[in-house]
Amino acid sequence: MSDQKHGRVREVIGRILFVSLVLSIIFSAVRFTQAPKVIAAGMEHAKVKSDYLLMLLQCVLGLVVMLLPTLIEHRWHLGIANAIHILYYIFLYCAVFLGEVFEFYYLVPHWDTILHFFSGAMLSALGFILVDLLNRNERVRVNLSPLFVAVFAFCFALAAGAVWEIYEFTGDSLFGLNMQKCLTEHGEALVGYAALRDTMKDIVVDAAAAMLISVLGYFSIVKQRKRPDPDLAKQKTE
Repeated sequence: MSDQKHGRVREVIGRILFVSLVLSIIFSAVRFTQAPKVIAAGMEHAKVKSDYLLMLLQCVLGLVVMLLPTLIEHRWHLGIANAIHILYYIFLYCAVFLGEVFEFYYLVPHWDTILHFFSGAMLSALGFILVDLLNRNERVRVNLSPLFVAVFAFCFALAAGAVWEIYEFTGDSLFGLNMQKCLTEHGEALVGYAALRDTMKDIVVDAAAAMLISVLGYFSIVKQRKRPDPDLAKQKTE
């Protein structure tokens, strides 16, 4: 697919995501004002204010982070590939709109695990992109080794995953949400190993995905550097 077609796909998916998040924000804000604070007897499956507050916060955050790549492009004059934008939008749509609004986290088995693996892979790839931009910057004369780049990409992805878990813990602690899934779908509190399982599983999956991309990226850089430089070969023939 050409870059022009990628650009059109990016625009369409971006608009779908934007409209979905805006409508979800309006919906969750309205339902938040109408929902009860606690579950009444005989209404175990009803949603309470904290459920809609979580949905509202996630949708607002999703809308903010959706715009970040475009802002970074304009602020630092960076060119982020349209394919990266498309994958980023799809991830946000699956994580926020399908996951929170349509409750795929509860309805689809291992939905959270799949998304964390995807996010770990994307963050590791982003780490490679950042180092590549640094290597290409004419004002910064560095030539980092493939191993260092791979380790940086892995640590970058793992650090971002840890920051996300801190965000979830903070939201649960301050607003009584359930981002870390310490409560079951029916509001029953988990204890001990069961309560820690979700957070630790997320970190392990993030690390596994980041490690996979880091290893693949390492061998890709090594292979690329073994290729003869066409500019250098041209200079030798002249």
